[in-house]
Amino acid sequence: MHTPVLLKEAIAALRVKSDGRYIDATAGEGGHLKSILKLGGRVLAIDRDEQQIESLKKELREEQKLILVVGNFADIEKIACEKDFAPVDGVIFDLGLSLRQIRESGKGFTYKNPDEPLDMRLSASIKKTAADLVNSLSKENLYEILAGYSEEVNSWAIAGGIVSARVLRKINSVGDLTAVIDKALKRSDRKVYSRVFQALRIAVNSEFENLKAGLKGAVKILKEDGRIVVISFHSLEDRIVKKFVKENKLSFLGKKPIFGDSSLSFERSAKLRIILKKT
Repeated sequence: MHTPVLLKEAIAALRVKSDGRYIDATAGEGGHLKSILKLGGRVLAIDRDEQQIESLKKELREEQKLILVVGNFADIEKIACEKDFAPVDGVIFDLGLSLRQIRESGKGFTYKNPDEPLDMRLSASIKKTAADLVNSLSKENLYEILAGYSEEVNSWAIAGGIVSARVLRKINSVGDLTAVIDKALKRSDRKVYSRVFQALRIAVNSEFENLKAGLKGAVKILKEDGRIVVISFHSLEDRIVKKFVKENKLSFLGKKPIFGDSSLSFERSAKLRIILKKT
């Protein structure tokens, strides 16, 4: 199992106490929830990825203080209430993909796997894939996704390249899309690939809408002295978190976030913020 970025810092921030109630809103490979369990906490763990939950059920079938649920953390309040798991002492949101999802899911989350299909769905319950979006949306709508969810400066040119390319044949694979980007920019640029793939993944999975709903629900079920820990991986996510705290008259512990430190570039971009219900 890959150790999650900022694991020690996240667990310390939760101040886990014996038999306290904690929600791991993004169970992944179980790094956070296992650490909470070791400290004696009770855990309700949620993940949209059915494979992740099934794997954890097999691995942790003897664990008495753990509830595993396939679900969307946008429904965190509803799930907690259905499982009689509220109010809670802490909630953690780790907004990054697991390395297993990136490297082994076969869903085209990374430009490094050219033969994979442009799927990018975190759950089989999501109807439209990334391929569906790039092969059907207008140039204007594609531009809105690329610019709005990645701030890529070449979004208009790339959107136009996609619309032109799909007239000849559908864009179905990772390699198809990177080839279209290369043609639109007249060069290869891995940083641009990363931003385009990020934008499409966010759109396919409604990630920003779910984050807003998840934070709102988490605050409703949080004890007065509880904490919400959020690990984000790009400025757009972090902006949503900061705006939510300001609009809901909450506060952060500390003026600055805790930053990731890793040999992996996406982990170096990690920011950990601790949200307090008390102002």
